[in-house]
Amino acid sequence: MNTLKLKDRVAALEAEVAKLKEMVVNAKSKKPWWKEIAGAFRGDPAFLEAMRLGREYREALRPKLRKKTKR
Repeated sequence: MNTLKLKDRVAALEAEVAKLKEMVVNAKSKKPWWKEIAGAFRGDPAFLEAMRLGREYREALRPKLRKKTKR
């Protein structure tokens, strides 16, 4: 194998490893995605309506409690 090609390939790999290391360091210091968007819809009428409809749907799926009858 040509030594020049090998040196070029090693240099390219080293550059890629350096980029990956930088990405790992930046990812550790970055807030989780869910913390970045938390509260983004606060007070939005469309969001509040969607939450209300979802709650109604989940409550409709719950089994209804039967009333006790006297014997």
